[in-house]
Amino acid sequence: MFDFAVFGSLFLTLFVIMDPPGITPIFLALTSGRAAKVQRRMAWQAVCVAFGVIAVFGVCGQQILDYLHVSVPALMIAGGLLLLLIALDLLTGKTDEPKQTKDVNVALVPLGMPLLAGPGAIVSVILAVQKADGFDGQVSVWSAIIAMHVVLWITMRYSLVIIRVIKDGGVVLVTRLAGMMLSAIAVQQIINGVLQVVHA
Repeated sequence: MFDFAVFGSLFLTLFVIMDPPGITPIFLALTSGRAAKVQRRMAWQAVCVAFGVIAVFGVCGQQILDYLHVSVPALMIAGGLLLLLIALDLLTGKTDEPKQTKDVNVALVPLGMPLLAGPGAIVSVILAVQKADGFDGQVSVWSAIIAMHVVLWITMRYSLVIIRVIKDGGVVLVTRLAGMMLSAIAVQQIINGVLQVVHA
C-alpha cells in the first residue's frame, strides 16, 4: 500500500529545503524585465531542470558521487559559493544589465540548480530512495518528489501576478531583498559544509 508516512516525511523535508515561498522573491528578481510569456516558460524550465537533477541523483546519486570522489560537504560548499556569486550580482544590481538578460538562462542556473535542486534536496532524496522499502516505498518517495515540484511550479507561475502589482520600483526592492536572503542562504550552506568536514 501507499506509505503516507514516507510521502509526508519527504514532502515536508523537501518543502523546508526548497522553500517555495522563499524562492518567489528570488524568481521575481532573476526574471524581472522579461515578457510574461518568457517568465512563465522560465518557471516551467526551472522546475523541469530541478526535477531532472533530483531524479538522476535519486536513481544513481551515490554512485555518481563515489565515482567522482566528491563528498557531500564538498557539494554543499561548491553550491554555496555559486549562490553567493549570484547573490552579489543581485545586491549590486548587475542583473539589470542587458547583456546578462540576453546571454544567461537563469531558469537553468541558479534557479533549477543549485537553488531548487541544491545539495540539501539532493542528499535528502538519495537517503529517502535508499531507505524506501519495496515498490510501495519507492512509489511514495517519487510521489513526494513529483508533488513538491508541482507546488514549486504553481508558486513561481502565479508569483508573476506580484510583478504587475509592485511595478518597477517594487521589483528593484525585491531584487535587493532577494540578494540579501540568497547571500545568507549561501553562507549558511558553506558553513554547514565546512562543519561537516570538521566533524568528519
